[in-house]
Amino acid sequence: MSRISVRGFAVASATAVTAVGSVVGVASGSVAQNNDAAEATAGNATLLADIPTGQQAQVQTASLAQQADAQAIAADANAKKDAEAAARKAAAETAVAKKAAAEEAAKAAKEAKKRAEEKAAASRDSSRLSLNLSVKSSYSVGEIQAMARQIVGGDQFQCFSNIVNHESSWNYQATNASSGAYGLFQALPGSKMSSVGADWRTNPATQIKWGLNYMDSRYGSPCEAWSFWQANSWY
Repeated sequence: MSRISVRGFAVASATAVTAVGSVVGVASGSVAQNNDAAEATAGNATLLADIPTGQQAQVQTASLAQQADAQAIAADANAKKDAEAAARKAAAETAVAKKAAAEEAAKAAKEAKKRAEEKAAASRDSSRLSLNLSVKSSYSVGEIQAMARQIVGGDQFQCFSNIVNHESSWNYQATNASSGAYGLFQALPGSKMSSVGADWRTNPATQIKWGLNYMDSRYGSPCEAWSFWQANSWY
C-alpha cells in the first residue's frame, strides 16, 4: 500500500498517535525513539512509510472521522447562519407589511373624519340658512353675539368669538381706513360677503353666515381658524 501523509491531521487522535508510534518504535528498537518519532511526525508533518495495513487503517479511520466531524460542524454553522438570515428577512417583510397596513388604516381614518366633518358642516349650513333672524336698523354687541350663538355651533362659538373680537370687536360696521376691509371679519373687499346676502353692509347675520362659511371652507372649523390666527395674527 502507498505511503500515507498525516499532514494537517495532527495525528488524527491520541490513540492513532500511540499506535503509529509503537510501530515506528519496534522498527527502530527504542521506545524513546518511538516517542520522539511520534512527536516529530505530529510537529513536522513527515511521511510515515511501511506501516502495517492494520495500523494504516486506524490512522485513515481516525482522520476520516475527524474530517467528518469538521464537515458536520461547518454544515451546522452554515445551516444556523442561513436560518438567522431567513429569520431576519421574514421579520423585515413582516415589519414592512405592518407599516403599510398602519398607513392604510390612518389614511382611511383621516378620510372618514373628513367626510364626517363635511357632513356636519353641511348640516350646520342647512340649519343656519333656515334661521329667521329679524332685520333692524341697528344692532348692539349683545344682539350680534346672540345671533352668532344661534348660527355657530356651541363647541365652536368661543373660537369664533375670539376671531371677531380681534378683527372688529363685534362692530358689524367696522371699516379699515387704509385697506377698506369691512365688517365683523374685516372682509377684503367687503363685497365678498354678498355671496351670502345683498344686505351684507347692514345685516350682522349675513356677515356671521359668511364668516362661518369662510372658516369652515378654508380651515375646517372656527377653532382651526383660531389656531391659525394665533400662529399668524391673521386668518
